[in-house]
Amino acid sequence: MNFTRWSARLPGTQRRSAARTDRGTVPAARGEYEQKPEPPADVPSLPSLPAVEELSVREVLGELPALVALVYGPDHRVAYVNGAYATTFGPRSLGATAAESCPELAELGLLPLLDQVLRSGTSRTVKSRKARRHQDGAEGSYTVTCTPIACQGTAGILIYAADVTDHAEAAERLRTSERRHRRTVVTLQRSLLPQELEQPDDLRVAATYRPGGEDAAVGGDWYDVITLGAGRTALVIGDVMGRGVRAAAVMGQLRTAVRAYARLDLPPHEVLQLLDGLAAEIDASQIATCVYAVHDPNEGRLVYASAGHLPILVRAEDGSVQRAEDPTGPPLGTGGWLHTSGSIALPPGSTAVLYTDGLVERRGEDIDEGVASLERALSGAQGSPQVVCDRLIRSLGVTDDHDDDVAVLVLQHPARTGADAELFHNAALDLLGGVEAAPRARAFATGVLASWRFPVELCDLGVLATSELVANSLQHGTPPMRLRLRRTDRRLIIEVTDGDDHLPRRRRAEPADEAGRGISIIATIASSWGSRRTPGGGKAVWCEFALPH
Repeated sequence: MNFTRWSARLPGTQRRSAARTDRGTVPAARGEYEQKPEPPADVPSLPSLPAVEELSVREVLGELPALVALVYGPDHRVAYVNGAYATTFGPRSLGATAAESCPELAELGLLPLLDQVLRSGTSRTVKSRKARRHQDGAEGSYTVTCTPIACQGTAGILIYAADVTDHAEAAERLRTSERRHRRTVVTLQRSLLPQELEQPDDLRVAATYRPGGEDAAVGGDWYDVITLGAGRTALVIGDVMGRGVRAAAVMGQLRTAVRAYARLDLPPHEVLQLLDGLAAEIDASQIATCVYAVHDPNEGRLVYASAGHLPILVRAEDGSVQRAEDPTGPPLGTGGWLHTSGSIALPPGSTAVLYTDGLVERRGEDIDEGVASLERALSGAQGSPQVVCDRLIRSLGVTDDHDDDVAVLVLQHPARTGADAELFHNAALDLLGGVEAAPRARAFATGVLASWRFPVELCDLGVLATSELVANSLQHGTPPMRLRLRRTDRRLIIEVTDGDDHLPRRRRAEPADEAGRGISIIATIASSWGSRRTPGGGKAVWCEFALPH
């Protein structure tokens, strides 16, 4: 078939004539015709425009700024290209196949699409495809629509391409800006997290933070490990509800506040109470979930408080997993709530996991199902804390393109045996009988420290510290009183508890004072010292000595 005649027979290419009203008259309001007023003599007359029905499709397509081509037949022979198409990609040989004469269609990936359109009879559109221009050799972006048409039994395809180069370049600049912004937020987020976790004597700890994929904004997930002294350790994890720099900044302020409040050695629920008020002051429009837990090796439990956070999971040595079931309070920043503390056992050989919702939350799935999946994964996860972290993330399907950021904190209470167990010992003495308890405490400390084979100098310092702490408790405290000595592979810990809740303060003693020097002596000879209120009422005063390497 002659392609020129085929393109000429497109609907609308023939001239159409129709009855038209006299252009010099317009209908009057009463159905009569009135003569149109003549324009003033000084107004130039406008050139007459052809009626729409007088235009052919070829004329319309030829004036379009968009690129238009027409192909027909199963081998897609070129029947027509408009001026914009020829200017952009060069003139094309009519009658030749598109594969031979239109390399730009192959570059745009349209040749397979033309076959699909011809078979299905359905229009198809591809967006922002790149092809090189003929006039300057530069690469442009085009959105192309292929529409099936037919004329006298011959099937063809109208190819309509819009130049979207400027739009595509603007979109690419926007994507580049967003990637740069995201890298900035990720850098800020990571800089606000601990660069190296503190490693307690009695626990092994590891943590992992994974930002979301490129399409996910960075959130405010965070974690921390804080040594409190006397062998106790605080572990905290939280999630600021929000995305971007603001969420990361709020997260950094909350993490700093937690470390400051932790130094007060308060119970977990009191720490969250303080954080709740601070979060509202930082930004009333942002809330955060958080769980704050404290491990005391003498009790073998995690005492914790939760502000709207997901439950702690603990895996026992036999592989069974227990979920912390104590009720949680509302998120930080909501105010008006009295938080409470709960506890969960952490015996030797057990592993605990603290995590954010990005690890277990999935679209279209209840979050309890995600927590249950984490329990199953934790049941079979063995190895070091870092290995457990990595296995949990893999088991829960967290990849580089995950839609939320993830933080995981794993701690293990190792079961020590053999030579390792010899480095960890405890000894305790109830202080009974008033002032007579002081010499008994010194004798007890002397015997215990000698049995632990400490150097003589360390034994003498330990006995002196014991004497001062016991004397302080006898003078200012109330029964019951108890002395506890503890050694780890790194330090000697001496602690005295009593029933009075007034915490001692270090003060400068005047030369004439007969008392007030005990705490100053402790602060001078020990590596560190501190005091805290105990849950049942009363207080504990402690000091530590670093062991020689």
